[in-house]
Amino acid sequence: MQRYFIHFCYDGTRYHGWQIQPSANTVQQELQHALSTILRTPLEIVGAGRTDTGVHARHMVAHFDMTDDFETLTADQSGDLAYKLNRMLPRDISVYKIEPVSNDMHARFSALARTYHYYIHTEKNPFRRDYSCEMHYDLDFTLMNEAASHLLRVDDFAAFCKTHTDVKTTLCQVTEAQWLKDSPTEYHFRITANRFLRNMVRAVVGTLIDVGRHRITLEDFDRIVEGKRRTEAGESMPAKALFLERVEY
Repeated sequence: MQRYFIHFCYDGTRYHGWQIQPSANTVQQELQHALSTILRTPLEIVGAGRTDTGVHARHMVAHFDMTDDFETLTADQSGDLAYKLNRMLPRDISVYKIEPVSNDMHARFSALARTYHYYIHTEKNPFRRDYSCEMHYDLDFTLMNEAASHLLRVDDFAAFCKTHTDVKTTLCQVTEAQWLKDSPTEYHFRITANRFLRNMVRAVVGTLIDVGRHRITLEDFDRIVEGKRRTEAGESMPAKALFLERVEY
């Protein structure tokens, strides 16, 4: 068997997330169907992680395996396969490249870090409405960044995990969390961790927004994190403004 990594991106607007689900259109379903059709054999692809309904990815990775009797995908042939996939896939999914990797590499378990961006804008902008959250509050970004820095000093993120999920642990190692200014009216929150819980980033952003609006204090923020109860944290922000930015190996 030979293992291959697929590097790709997608606009998640039309999809019920990454993972295949009954009676729902998903990114994994589209990619797996296209790949199996082109290679004329049923294939299963494994992604670097899940993204929820409506969430986008600028860089996602998945792997698939081919048997030894399959004609080896050289660099040129891998490029040709990527080209064929892009011809077959819908417009909102695009493959960057396909590369052979060692068989012990795993798209999900070998990933060292994942980075997400969450975008907001503070003035009406018709060109941002589909991929950024419009907000009209006076936000204290200095205070929001101070609160965000506290995330680097904790390891249990149960307060930001969607309830009633099958997650075995709520422990994560966050190595970066900060708000960055892109223009006078546009900002994004950048967060990197070894793993993320379901709905975690949108819940973190919602709670940081509460800090920025002075609805809760830094002490309140710490208490929420330490309390480990989702009901105490802020609202889950809209999915349309969240992007999986990068997966690192």
